[in-house]
Amino acid sequence: MDLKVPITITDELSDEVVVSTGLLNLASGEIHRVEYQDYDVLARGLPWERDDYEFTSGVLSNEGKDVEFRVDVNRTTGQYSVSASELLEIKVRAAALFAGVSGKDLLASAEGRVVPGAAAKRGPGGSGHLH
Repeated sequence: MDLKVPITITDELSDEVVVSTGLLNLASGEIHRVEYQDYDVLARGLPWERDDYEFTSGVLSNEGKDVEFRVDVNRTTGQYSVSASELLEIKVRAAALFAGVSGKDLLASAEGRVVPGAAAKRGPGGSGHLH
C-alpha cells in the first residue's frame, strides 16, 4: 500500500521562488502530480532547467505545523523525489511534530522494543514473553 501525502514544493531561483504542489509517496520517496502555481511552464520552461535555478525544497504541513525537507530533481527525467535517508528523517520529524511521538519511541516501536517508561507487555503467566 502506498501512502501519498500532499506537499508544497519550492524551486529556488536567483531572484524568484516558484511554488507548486505535489503528492509525496511515503514508501518510495517519489513526488507525483506536480502542479505549478502562478508559473507558466510553457512560456518559461521548467524551473530546474533554468540557468538561475539553485535548489528545491518541500514542506509537509498538518494543522499549522510544518516539516521542511530537501527535494532532489532528476534533470534527465524531470522526476522530483526525496532520498531514502531524507524520507526517514521526514517520517521521524513528522511523527514528533504532528503526533508528539519522539524519534526514539518511533524507532523502538518499529523494532518491537519496549520503551522505558512505557507500560510493560506481559504474556501468559506475566513473564513478559508473548510466546
